[in-house]
Amino acid sequence: MARVLGTLRGSQPVARFQRCCGLFPAAEDGMWDRGSCNGAGALRSKGSYPLVFPNGLRSGRGPQGCPQKYVVKNYFYYYLFRFSAALGEEIFYITFLPFTYWNIDHCVSRRMIIVWSVVMYIGQVSKDILKWPRPLSPPVVKLEPRADAEYGMPSTHAMAATAISFSFLLATVEQYKYPFGLGLGAAFVFSALVCLSRLYTGMHTVLDVIGGALISAVLLMLLYPAWDTIDQWLLTSPFCPLLIIAVPLTLCYNYPKLDYYSPTRGDTTTILGAGAGATVGFWLNHQFAMPAHTSENLQLGLALMATTTVVVLARFLVGILVVLLTRQLMKSLVLGALGYRYKFPIGDLEARRRLEVEVPYKFVTYSSVGLSATVIVPLLHQLLGLM
Repeated sequence: MARVLGTLRGSQPVARFQRCCGLFPAAEDGMWDRGSCNGAGALRSKGSYPLVFPNGLRSGRGPQGCPQKYVVKNYFYYYLFRFSAALGEEIFYITFLPFTYWNIDHCVSRRMIIVWSVVMYIGQVSKDILKWPRPLSPPVVKLEPRADAEYGMPSTHAMAATAISFSFLLATVEQYKYPFGLGLGAAFVFSALVCLSRLYTGMHTVLDVIGGALISAVLLMLLYPAWDTIDQWLLTSPFCPLLIIAVPLTLCYNYPKLDYYSPTRGDTTTILGAGAGATVGFWLNHQFAMPAHTSENLQLGLALMATTTVVVLARFLVGILVVLLTRQLMKSLVLGALGYRYKFPIGDLEARRRLEVEVPYKFVTYSSVGLSATVIVPLLHQLLGLM
C-alpha cells in the first residue's frame, strides 16, 4: 500500500498522462531550464502569460523568467482541459453560483454556497498544514505557474468540483423530478473533467486529486443530513448576521502562517468573504420576504425557467454587471482606505500582501459582492420587471 501511495504521489504518473494527451515538454530538444520550476515556494509569482511559437510550441513564463516551454500535439485535449480547469476558478464561481440564485432556486443556491465555503476552507488550510509539494518540473509540464506558489495536497479544484456538482444533484433531484442516473452521470463527468484537468496542467499529483475528491465527498456526506437544520438557522436566527461575519473573519486572521507569501490566505479570505456576504443576504431576504425563485417558477420538468431564454439571459447579464461593478468599486474604496490607514501607495504589491491589509481588503470586497448578488440584484430584477 505504501508503495502504491508513493507512486500516486510521484510526478511520473502525471507526466505520462500529459504525454498520452499530447502535451510534451520542449526540454526534449534541450530548451528547458531544468530544476527551476519545482514546488511551492519556488515560484514567487508576479504573474504569468503564455507565449505561442510556430509548430505548436508554447511557453508559459512564470516568475523570475522561469521558462515553461512545451509542445501541444492534441489541441482537443488542450482546450478541453484548459476549459475544465477554469471551472475551478473565480470566473466560474462568480457566474454559476449567482446564476443558480437568480434563475433556478434560492434554496439550491444557499446549500451549494454553504458547502462550497466549508469545503474550500478545509482544503486551503489542509494544504498549508500538510505542505506537500506539487509535481516536479521536469518531467511534468506546468501550465499554471501562479498556482505553483501553493502546496499541492489536497487539490481544491477537485474538492470544489465534487462539492458543487454533487450538492447541486442532491439539492435538485427531489424537487425537479429528473432521472437520478442522468444527474449522477452529469455530476461525475463534471467532477472528472476538473480532476483530470489538474493532472493535464501539471499542478497536482494523482494522490492530490484523489484525496481532494474523497475529502469533499466525506464532508458532503456529513453536511447533507444537517442541511435543513443549517438552512433554517441561517434564515431565522437573529444571531446569524453577527456570527456569519465574525467567525469567517476570525478564521482568516488566524490562517496558518508560512515562511513565505502564498496566495492561499487571500484566496481563502475571498471565498469566506463571498460566502459570508451571500449568507447575510439570504437572511435579509428571508426577514423582509424578498421575492425568490423556487421550483414553482419552473415548468417542463428539466426546464430551468418558465420565462423565455431572453429573460433568463437578461437576468444573468444585469446581475453579472452589478456584481462586477460592485467588485471593482469596493476594491478601489477598500484599498484606498487601507492605503490611507497604513500609509502605502495603492500599487505597492508587498504592502497589499500584509495580513492587516490583505484580509480586510479581500473580505470586505467579496462580502460586498456576495451581498450585492443576493440582495441588490434581485431588487433590480424586480424593478426591471424580470422576476
